[in-house]
Amino acid sequence: MKLLKLVANLGYGSRKEVTAMVRDGRITDPDGEILYTDDDVPHERIRVDGEPLDPPTGVVLMLHKPAGYTCSMKDPSQIVYDLFPPRFRLRSPTMATVGRLDRDTTGLLLMTDDGGLLHRIVHPKSAIAKIYEATLARDLRGDEATIFASGKLMLESEREPLAPAALEVIGPRQARLTLTEGRYHQARRMFAAVGNHVEKLHRSRVGGLELGDLPEGQWRVLASEDLQKVFGG
Repeated sequence: MKLLKLVANLGYGSRKEVTAMVRDGRITDPDGEILYTDDDVPHERIRVDGEPLDPPTGVVLMLHKPAGYTCSMKDPSQIVYDLFPPRFRLRSPTMATVGRLDRDTTGLLLMTDDGGLLHRIVHPKSAIAKIYEATLARDLRGDEATIFASGKLMLESEREPLAPAALEVIGPRQARLTLTEGRYHQARRMFAAVGNHVEKLHRSRVGGLELGDLPEGQWRVLASEDLQKVFGG
């Protein structure tokens, strides 16, 4: 791909703006040699203002989402895209969240510009497990694990029962929930259905990929072996 299109697609500016950057000598190779719009240069050998380019198209990112951010590009309040360089919103193809975490839920959120991969991960047939750590307002009754695992739990306004889900009791008001679906506010609504309320919700794992020690608000590019964990966990 020619340099002009490559850099513009990564959101650094319109083609006119990137042309101006080239004219001003802002786009170089690692040795400082000026590059030009028609150059066909490997992604990893392009620098903008001396800095390596953002990840190429087809990338998958892992974000440690903080509370207070929504998975939207239109919400007037804080959105997850605020945690990235502003140009990420201008990338083509668009960088999208893989599923969603609600405003108050923290933890592991995947993002990609690969539409096919996104749909593969979220498709119900993939049944990729998502693990949540929940802090509850009231003590667990003791029958929640049986109810969640039954495959018969109906949520309000839903027409189909939930798929079986696994609940591990960590403490009187602490639980680990494993879901293979992605219905709207599912974890919170499940606990509401058994008379409880989620005070804190944190997603710690998707498939076999764990959030680990990635700091809150930070992100990293997934290597191919990381991505395989999503499908292999």
